[in-house]
Amino acid sequence: MAKLEVHDVSQSFPRDDGSILTVLDHISFDVKDKEFVCILGSSGCGKTTLLRMIAGLDTAVSGKIIIDGEESTGTNPKVGFVFQEYSLFPWRTVIDNIAFGLEMRGVCQEDRYMVAEWYLDLINLTQFKGSYPSELSGGMRQRVAVARALTLDPVLLLMDEPFGALDAQTRNMLQKELLQIWEKTKKMIVFITHSVDEAVYMADRIIVMTPRPGRICRNFEVLLPRPRDRTSVEFAQVRREVLDLINQNCSIQ
Repeated sequence: MAKLEVHDVSQSFPRDDGSILTVLDHISFDVKDKEFVCILGSSGCGKTTLLRMIAGLDTAVSGKIIIDGEESTGTNPKVGFVFQEYSLFPWRTVIDNIAFGLEMRGVCQEDRYMVAEWYLDLINLTQFKGSYPSELSGGMRQRVAVARALTLDPVLLLMDEPFGALDAQTRNMLQKELLQIWEKTKKMIVFITHSVDEAVYMADRIIVMTPRPGRICRNFEVLLPRPRDRTSVEFAQVRREVLDLINQNCSIQ
């Protein structure tokens, strides 16, 4: 059963010259419980706009979004969001950053720290709980951002190119760690990327978008067993299939 349903969603914005810029054009897809879905597309195709609408941060000009059986009309406590930037509070320690959402919900300090400690252990940063963001590497800061989103126990976790600013080695490491977290928590994840390799490595299913205006070109199911080996013939074959699809039908540069 689908936990996220996006029905015929479009988005456009007025330009200074009076014309209308169409960013997303009649987007429809769904995501099942515990599914890991990557949305793959070039810069400017509306991926982030789509994610912001699912999160309730922006409103679509048409269509509807249903999360866990209820139409979403604004920000939704069932949705967690991990941004491209780390968005951590520099004046708060790691554990206080992770516990922030629970604090805003009025959870007592003892209980919110207990939950935060569990997620600190999950992301292997227990020894840094008293550190500040400035004392962490980029990869560590992003792991804290993931843990902060998960402490609120969302039905859906949205991730907007969370590893895009990291070096290749750190990015590959965090992809592996995120999959381990996903396998333990079984959260439904929608992950934005413009990297074919990242999408094939991580996703159960890849939604390929066209350049602006963003439309869905193809829903591509990734049938490779986990854990996936980037150096295998099978991985290379799936990656080539996605690239061929993009080059022939979706025109992503």
